[in-house]
Amino acid sequence: MQRLQDRVAVVTGGAGGIGLATARRFAQEGAKVVVADLDETGGQAAAQEVGGLFVKVDVTSEAEVQALFRTAKETYGSVDIAFNNAGISPPDDDSILETGLDAWKRVQEVNLTSVYLCCKYALPYMREQGKGSIINTASFVAVMGAATSQISYTASKGGVLAMSRELGVQFAREGIRVNALCPGPVDTPLLRELFAKDPERAARRLVHVPVGRFAEASEIAAAVAFLASDDASFITASEFLVDGGISGAYVTPL
Repeated sequence: MQRLQDRVAVVTGGAGGIGLATARRFAQEGAKVVVADLDETGGQAAAQEVGGLFVKVDVTSEAEVQALFRTAKETYGSVDIAFNNAGISPPDDDSILETGLDAWKRVQEVNLTSVYLCCKYALPYMREQGKGSIINTASFVAVMGAATSQISYTASKGGVLAMSRELGVQFAREGIRVNALCPGPVDTPLLRELFAKDPERAARRLVHVPVGRFAEASEIAAAVAFLASDDASFITASEFLVDGGISGAYVTPL
């Protein structure tokens, strides 16, 4: 499919995981992709693979985020899609009883403040065009609780969900759609690293997924491409769950 032909898409966290899979999917569907990441080596490789542009960005820096979207506009002529996906899930973000204030603040800055900044600086270009699609990466943990807590991560994703809903309502009549993507557990390097340190935590989570496995990054990318496309023209201010049924399960099948 070529649903995104000649549209300009900015992907933060595009050097790996869901971001890389989405950059690939966007390019396959005809988009011009701007890969944004702190990882220069991975980001350059991703941009080269998809025939796009790499911009090194610290997504917690207002000046760098502003420059990112300005570069996308100046290079390709528009900003049609913003996939605000960069995030972290460090091991020192744990139970509220264990998580220190520094860890709390770092996760909030990367996972929530960065989304605020990316929306803030993508929106003016989309308003000027009278159209655009913003997809913000939240999580299934934004809609349910976990006894194996990562307290700042969970809170940050709840904030992304609420902010996306409000922006989707605020800018709907200007032709701009804003949705929160809520993936379930995804088999990415970030998740593998986290669970390698705590196999019991991995096992406790996997057992609750009705599908019986974690998602592939390409499956999440397919959902992002849908939300970015005109096939999702009547979808805005939504929590778009792609979670293998985990948020809807009371007991999982045998």
